Order: sequence, then structure tokens, then C-alpha cells
Amino acid sequence: MSETRSGFVALGGRPNVGKSTLVNAIVGGKVAIVSDKPQTTRSAIRGVATGPDWQLVLVDLPGVQRPRDALTRRMQARVERELADGDAALLMLSAEQGVGPGDRFLARSLTRSPVPVVVAVNKIDRVGRPGVVRVLQDAAALEVGDDIFPIAAKTGQGVDALVAHLVSLLAPGPFLFAPAQRTDQPRELLVAELVREQVLARTFQEVPHSVGVVVEDLERPRQGLIRLRVVVWVEAESQKGILIGAGGRQIKAIGTAARREIERELGSSVHLDVVVRVRRHWRADEGLLDRLGIE
Repeated sequence: MSETRSGFVALGGRPNVGKSTLVNAIVGGKVAIVSDKPQTTRSAIRGVATGPDWQLVLVDLPGVQRPRDALTRRMQARVERELADGDAALLMLSAEQGVGPGDRFLARSLTRSPVPVVVAVNKIDRVGRPGVVRVLQDAAALEVGDDIFPIAAKTGQGVDALVAHLVSLLAPGPFLFAPAQRTDQPRELLVAELVREQVLARTFQEVPHSVGVVVEDLERPRQGLIRLRVVVWVEAESQKGILIGAGGRQIKAIGTAARREIERELGSSVHLDVVVRVRRHWRADEGLLDRLGIE
């Protein structure tokens, strides 16, 4: 019987470089929501990918940013903790955005990392060959890690080679999760995130940053049916009005799209009730942040 390998790889990078897309691609299912809005990932989401004799636990971290309130302080602290505790670290850059100050800040912190560091340059499918060459040169100039992988997480280009290299960095050890398990997220947190994903897809400016989602009730009245009550928190009455929309059309569209995603992920029919409430400055409310699962 062959020896098994397992371990944690923490994904660090600026907001919107594609960390969640990569985690979902490697795991083979949705464990992290995807959006083009910054701050999409607020807590550390673990995706579990299992091969014949290896198990890779990918920790999708919030984008590195300057803390401004209790929410972003928690997010940044989680980034630093997970990067320090992992078995390897993966710095993700965007070929489309190029290498910027945020990337350099994180690279400098990773040069002190006690674990191996790998660099992935994502979204190479969105720029021409000269652009890819330029960003790979800029990535090398960061002088963090010995290996740089050009990838396109959305199409899968280069992902298999990256995974094989990450697996080679893992120490021998037993599987940490059941082979069929794709995430350690509680079901309630996954549901809340799928609802928030639909809010992000339909709102702009400050509204996406001001939205928090909590599952207040989850029950199974009978086999094959899950009944959910979800509260969407915003910080102002004007934001509530935007989310509800004229004649309630916006919140209905959000609920319908979220229900389809939840049914796909949970493999069950779902009755979803979504309500919007206002709580000023909820991002500074430590108790609510605990309920949102943001450690």
C-alpha cells in the first residue's frame, strides 16, 4: 500500500486575483463563492481535494488589505494566522492586474515564511503572450519562492501541474478528512455564502461591502425538502431599498437564483425565505461577526 500525503496550503493574494475560482477548480465543486467584487471572501474557506494517495486542504483566504474596522481586522488576522500555520503557501497574482504594492507587501511577509512558498500567476488567458511574459518577470523579481506557475483557473490551464507540485510539498501523513468531503464549512455558512454571492452579482458601489448574511433557521420538514430562513443585514435603509427593489423584484431574483445554487449543492429541494434588515455599523458588531462565521 502506497504512503499517503496530506497537508494545508494557504492561498494569499490581493482581492479579486481568483483564489476562490482556483480552490473550486481544484476541489471539483463550489466551496467558495466567486465574484468580481473585492472582499468576496471574508473568512478562511477550506476546500478539500483528494487523490489516490494524497489530500490537499486549500485554505482560501480573504484578500490582503489594510484593516479599517472590526470586520477587516478579523479578516487580516486570519490571513496572517493561516499563512503561518500552513504546510505550504501559495501566493496568487493576476496577469490582468499585474504586480502591485499589495502583492509586494505580501511577498515581503512570505520571504520570512518557514514553509515552502509557490507563486501562481492567474488569468493568463486574459492577456497576450507579451503580457504574460512581463508579469512572470515581475513575479520573479519579487524573490519569493522558487517556483512560478502560469495558470488560468477558470479554464483549468496549468492547474494540474500546479496541483502536482503542491502535492509534492506535502509531508507523509494520513488523510485529514473523509475522501468524499469537499469542505469543512458548516452547511449554514455555505447557504449564507450562496445567498451573498447572488447579492454581490446584483449590487454595486458600497452595497456589496455592507451586506452580511445569516441563516436563522434550517429545518427538514420531510425527506427531500429543506426549509431555510435567511436574514440579509445591511447598514442603511437606502441599501435595504436597493436590495428589495421595486415591487420586491430584486429580492425575489436574488432568492430564486440562490435557491437554485443551494439545491444544486445540497442535493435537495429547498424552500428559501429571504428577509432584509438594517443594523447600522454591523461591520463593527463583534457579536454579529461571530454569527457570520468570521473568526
